[in-house]
Amino acid sequence: MPVSTSSGDSEMRPPPGMGGDLGPLFRLIRDQRIAFLIVGGINTAVPTACFALLLFLFKAVNYLILLFCAHVTGVVCAFILYRKFVFRVKGHVWRDMARFELVNLSVLCFNIAILPLLVELLDWPVLVSQLVFVSMTFMYSWYAHKGFSFRRRASELEPASNQQDQT
Repeated sequence: MPVSTSSGDSEMRPPPGMGGDLGPLFRLIRDQRIAFLIVGGINTAVPTACFALLLFLFKAVNYLILLFCAHVTGVVCAFILYRKFVFRVKGHVWRDMARFELVNLSVLCFNIAILPLLVELLDWPVLVSQLVFVSMTFMYSWYAHKGFSFRRRASELEPASNQQDQT
């Protein structure tokens, strides 16, 4: 992503289709895919820990209800982290959140379908089943969030970014 300027210096700028300044994670990592994996790891840990805690605290409650509660926690955490540290977009917060939740609801629906199969049919422990499922959704999430949740048209990017692209 380094861009040669007229003075010959090399500067970092957001990935194509993204606007705004580079965040601290980009200045350190410099690869959006790696930043996505790092934030994804954090985002996986937060709702998984929440799910595990809820399973421990509320043994009598159906695990699918607890899964939904953990989902809400995970979506809020993930949206903030991905928006701020990975995709670096500005504006359209509510549109981005709605798109982000659509992607995550699709994952949740698939999760609700798969988790009982692993738990009830294969007799796997609930938490192990959930960890296996979450590990399978990384690639889908990357493409869905990059191409849908945080997508920007060229006309929506900051003027400075558009001018740099033309040089």
